[in-house]
Amino acid sequence: MAQAPPADKRRLILDAAVRVFARQGFHSTRVSDIADEAGVAYGLVYHYFKSKDQVLNELFTERWSLLLAAIEEADRADGGPRGKLGKVAGFIFDSYRHDPDLMKVIIVEVTRAANSFGQTHLEQIRRAYEGIARIVAEGQESGALRGDVEPMFASMAFYGAVEQLLSGWIFGTIPASETDFDAARDLLVTTICDGLEPR
Repeated sequence: MAQAPPADKRRLILDAAVRVFARQGFHSTRVSDIADEAGVAYGLVYHYFKSKDQVLNELFTERWSLLLAAIEEADRADGGPRGKLGKVAGFIFDSYRHDPDLMKVIIVEVTRAANSFGQTHLEQIRRAYEGIARIVAEGQESGALRGDVEPMFASMAFYGAVEQLLSGWIFGTIPASETDFDAARDLLVTTICDGLEPR
């Protein structure tokens, strides 16, 4: 049987780590757990990654760079602030829909862990807030949104609502069917943008 190429082995390890981190939590996971889940030798994990921290770091950086790109793409699109914020929320909720384990790991182990692992990623997390704030500021400049709410405050409200919805789905406290994701996106944008409508 042919050996998997190195890129595939690396991906195999990352995908296994997502499943183990989601199931056991990052702090309870050992590198040997990741190796067992991936079906590879313990030493092979260390061949690609110095530690389980580096594995988590790579998982976060991969997904977060896609989010930052999605925010930039939404900002360039037509449709005003409602359409743009809807695209951002849709991207995030679709990410959960397609890979709930990965989103659980990112929310629980990174963005909510601002006193530990998340501390090293505050700059990347802030860049997402700034991207959303830019969409709000452009809406204010065009007159589509009221100008007396700080764009960064509106951005934090938007992202805070996103994170609460994701947490509800992750922990099973709110329904998570296909229609729930789309309804949540629409209600989130309506709630934020109605609150930002010019008086």
